[in-house]
Amino acid sequence: MDIQAIVKQVLEELKMAEHKNSSQLSTPNNKEKVEEIVRSLVFEKEKVVRVDSPIDRETIEKVQSITPARIGIGRTGTRMKTREYLDFRIDHAAAQDAVFRGVSEEFLTEVKLPVLQSKSESMDEYLMNLDSGRQLNEASRKWAEKNLSKNKQVQIIVSDGLSSSGIEANIRDLLPALIQGLQVKNISIGETVFIKRSRVWIQDEIASITNCDVVISLIGERPGLATSKSISAYLIYRPNQDTVEADRTVISNIHDGGIPPVEAGAYLADLLADVLQHKASGVILTQLKLN
Repeated sequence: MDIQAIVKQVLEELKMAEHKNSSQLSTPNNKEKVEEIVRSLVFEKEKVVRVDSPIDRETIEKVQSITPARIGIGRTGTRMKTREYLDFRIDHAAAQDAVFRGVSEEFLTEVKLPVLQSKSESMDEYLMNLDSGRQLNEASRKWAEKNLSKNKQVQIIVSDGLSSSGIEANIRDLLPALIQGLQVKNISIGETVFIKRSRVWIQDEIASITNCDVVISLIGERPGLATSKSISAYLIYRPNQDTVEADRTVISNIHDGGIPPVEAGAYLADLLADVLQHKASGVILTQLKLN
């Protein structure tokens, strides 16, 4: 639905509301109708050259087709046009929502993963205190020590990170593809867990608890205005107290507009097999594969 259609629908609903008294509008049934109207509004993006009288329209269209960047949007005086401004606000709102909304309970029930918790008690603490997201809280650590399988080759972690939207949009397809790929290769897998408000380094603690060979974290990426639904995969071979960032291998931009989640799952299974074969990850793995 385009902007004009949205405005038209809203105006029609407002006109209908004028014929009802205020008491009727406050009834539960009417509130439900209003909520249904809001849910039905859909904003569809379209790549259109909005520069007035462009000198080379074809070049602008070509560039628009290969990048999500805001190119050829035109302007009114020193400001962007209304539609582009609304488009910007929608993308900005989606990015904020991805960070603060949190993964829904319905999704967690659907994927049937054990839910653990970092030491971050709130999203504010998670954003302001990095270390709070790098360790399990006491209850989760005790549960993991008691219930997670030990000495498996691969341990998978799913984390909301900075994009709950990315997790909900991609894990349903990515996780089964990854697990199937590992099973085909006869690679043993521990129980996949979901960890709320966790950061990449929490995988080191999980690895120490499970004594796995490789731990892989599927975590929501920091959202941008191009997409709020991207996730990354971080994996590391037997992390310890001397581990540095260069020891981790990362595959980013997993989403419909980047690496499709099913394709990413299959690729990650191959990558994990390489890590197990070379007993290394990160920069060391790259060097071994080049030699």
